[in-house]
Amino acid sequence: MFDSISTKFSSIMKNLSGKGKITEKNIRDAVEEIKISLLDADVNLRVVRRFINGTLEEALGEKVLLSVDPGQQFTKIVYDRMVALLGDGDASLLKLKGKDATTIILMMGLQGSGKTTTASKLAYKLTKEGRKVMLVAADLVRPAAVQQLCVLGEKVGVRVFTIPGEKNPVKVATEAVKTAKHELYDTVIVDTSGRMHLDDVLMKEIQDIASAIRPDETLFVADAMTGQNAVSIAQEFESKVGITGVILSKFDSDTRGGAALSLKSVVGKPIKFIGMGEKPEDLETFHPDRIASRILGMGDVVSLVEKAQQVYDQEEAERMAKKIQKNTFDLQDYLDQLENMNKMGSADKLLEMIPGAKGNISEEDLHLEELESEKAIIRSMTKFERANFRIIGPSRRKRIAKGSGTSVAEVNRLLKKFEKSKLLMKKLATNKKFQSDMLKYMGM
Repeated sequence: MFDSISTKFSSIMKNLSGKGKITEKNIRDAVEEIKISLLDADVNLRVVRRFINGTLEEALGEKVLLSVDPGQQFTKIVYDRMVALLGDGDASLLKLKGKDATTIILMMGLQGSGKTTTASKLAYKLTKEGRKVMLVAADLVRPAAVQQLCVLGEKVGVRVFTIPGEKNPVKVATEAVKTAKHELYDTVIVDTSGRMHLDDVLMKEIQDIASAIRPDETLFVADAMTGQNAVSIAQEFESKVGITGVILSKFDSDTRGGAALSLKSVVGKPIKFIGMGEKPEDLETFHPDRIASRILGMGDVVSLVEKAQQVYDQEEAERMAKKIQKNTFDLQDYLDQLENMNKMGSADKLLEMIPGAKGNISEEDLHLEELESEKAIIRSMTKFERANFRIIGPSRRKRIAKGSGTSVAEVNRLLKKFEKSKLLMKKLATNKKFQSDMLKYMGM
């Protein structure tokens, strides 16, 4: 996500930061590099001009040139303008009615944009937030579209409304809304037909559905990888149907980010969600301030904490803290922690969220292959061995190495590493001075 532009922006900011004094030439050179980076990222030309002119005008004032830390002040200006470019944080939130009413969400987009999959992801997300959701299969054009939504709905545990044999999508949508209100569903998500290209038939069909069900949200789903094409298509939907927001699918595969950086300025509508993978949970709320922070290489600690909270519940954290305190942390616990790290997402996504990590820490630095080997080794142990690592003698080590496809040396290394970790945990749990020294070291 934004790999190219993020690397370039991080480098530009790094060159300016830390300087006791910067000149007008320093700023003009930096802004020129920013302009090239934005154009390379396929950002709309008019958007780039406005961004650059505004940044240059503000940065050349006394506020930057005469400030105590001009590098940081310049970074703040670029950050604020980047947030404004990406959109308003409040506007990015869904406008949901209370649970005593029914919120209607209409999904639309071209065929192949990931609209049906995104509808199921949104249903899953809202269900997790406590909403009672119904999916509606109103895409009656694409072969097997209804069946696909039924399969996805079953996967995420959400009911899918269908009328077998019905050819009129307007009737399907209106009947679905009636049923939802009668059965006290508080959210209805209507999946509509897409086409390979924009055409009047597609627009008329969506207009008729929108008129019949009067949706609270009309969300346009666009493939982030299509860049400026996604922006121009969004403009068409906005002018002919009207949209309240955009969902960018396949956002994790978009290394340039042209669509995300152009949409708000060109179309005037906020990006509400971004698709970050293929799993049901891989739909994230779009936070302009957090995305801007990632682009500038400043990380995104808030999102990182939120991901951790989704994986580690309070009860589990307290249980683990007690095990560490009593020095009963075993290899099964260690394996559980490694598995939880995987649930938080891929290493490259997590690195984007850690301040200063982008461009300075690589996946190789994290020794991910070694961690995968460690998981395989622990899985090859019996429950008794995981709970009592000291009983693992030479013969057991040979068996474990063979079962995990590793070597005895790798098994030895893991056990030695784990033993050292146990000693450190014991020291941390009992030695108050050591705890104090550790906190000082961490800057707390």
